[in-house]
Amino acid sequence: MSSLLHLRLPPASVLASLCLLGLGAVYGQQVGTEMPEIHPILTTQQCSAPGVCTARQSSVTLDSNWRPLHSVSSPTSCFNCNSWDSTLCPDPATCASNCGLDGVDYAGSYGITSNGSSLALQFVTGCNVGSRVFLMSSSSQYQIFTLLNQEFTFTVDMSHLECGVNAGLYLLEMDADGGRAKFPTNKAGANYGTGYCDAQCGQDAKFTNGIANVLDWTPSPTDPVSGTGLFGSCCNSIDVWQGNMHSAAYSAHPCSVAGQTQCSGAQCDNSLCDADGCDFNPWRMGNTSFLGPGKVVDTTIPLTVVTQFITNTNTATGTLTEIRRLYVQNGKVIQNANVNLPGIPASLNSITDNFCAAQKTAVGDPDRFEALGGLATMSAALKKGMVLALSIRDDYTNDLLWLDGNFPPTALPTAPGVSRGPCSASSGNPEVIEDSQANDFVVFSNIKWGPIGSTFS
Repeated sequence: MSSLLHLRLPPASVLASLCLLGLGAVYGQQVGTEMPEIHPILTTQQCSAPGVCTARQSSVTLDSNWRPLHSVSSPTSCFNCNSWDSTLCPDPATCASNCGLDGVDYAGSYGITSNGSSLALQFVTGCNVGSRVFLMSSSSQYQIFTLLNQEFTFTVDMSHLECGVNAGLYLLEMDADGGRAKFPTNKAGANYGTGYCDAQCGQDAKFTNGIANVLDWTPSPTDPVSGTGLFGSCCNSIDVWQGNMHSAAYSAHPCSVAGQTQCSGAQCDNSLCDADGCDFNPWRMGNTSFLGPGKVVDTTIPLTVVTQFITNTNTATGTLTEIRRLYVQNGKVIQNANVNLPGIPASLNSITDNFCAAQKTAVGDPDRFEALGGLATMSAALKKGMVLALSIRDDYTNDLLWLDGNFPPTALPTAPGVSRGPCSASSGNPEVIEDSQANDFVVFSNIKWGPIGSTFS
């Protein structure tokens, strides 16, 4: 569930005061109207064989949905609290012409810091909640990953992530330039984090296809600085990692469209893409002793996550048939959890078409994964190339229970697939955890990719 994320403010008296004073865009004032965009540097490694890896000076850029958005001729905000300024943004094209994205203070305003090969993302920094960044290959291009018959490895420290807060690392079929070439009204491009899409087809992005999402904009009844418009942005996506100290999952989400595609209205509601996807969460699959504090994979200390994209010919020209998961911790390679759920053979401990079909039947979910082409569809996206996103967030829609609690919360907890983690039904309330868990953070490090077996030992 790599859903669209947004900048949020504390939900109580602070927010009310800011809105009443017309200061809902205080985050824009924090960085000014002409803040230079300086991407945090992040060292990554591309490997060619075991122990043979070349360091790359990569960088990250903040998703445009978090950035200050103001008049190009003044500091006046185009978006206040959860509503558009009607003068600057009377229609999509005029808004795109009137409003500009700005550079940001990554550490001071967003709690995003890098050090060598490590990237730390803070949950709450001042008035800002959560963040999402994309890996860059240059100042104007996202890094594109073509991972058929390849593996992707990273280390994650989730020891300061409690229930309700999610660290995500995912691959998205975005345009390398953020859509700048396709949409002339998009002047910012990848440098300013534009062009987001995923299989949720979320309608909360402020811009899609280079124009503002002002038509039919409805402020969220629960999220104080968000809302939804007429348009969403869809594309194939792979959640390589969604997790906190208590639960984790990886998943694949195929779509009927190729590349970033704008949807409209009801079309965005699970019509073009498999929003649920096919997921492997050890706890949900009945293995509750595998991952968590002090367990086989101990989340109180850093762990290395290896994801292998196996093809039918074991070559980069083959078709994806398996997304395999391994862990490395304390010098030991740990195979993925065995399934312990009636109806799913224990031997199916990775994402394959057979596993996904068996899982959907066992938990009683509709099989949109197979209907949209399953791993063959994901194969085409991986061959074309995908962009890497890293994020930290909470969840105003479902309190993150789809990851770490019982979901749906109204279902019988003992029903197959309902229990996804040990967290309580009230553990992920954003209005609570944005205060009580403000200091939560995640550290991603040692990002590597290359042929199968080349990125770990």
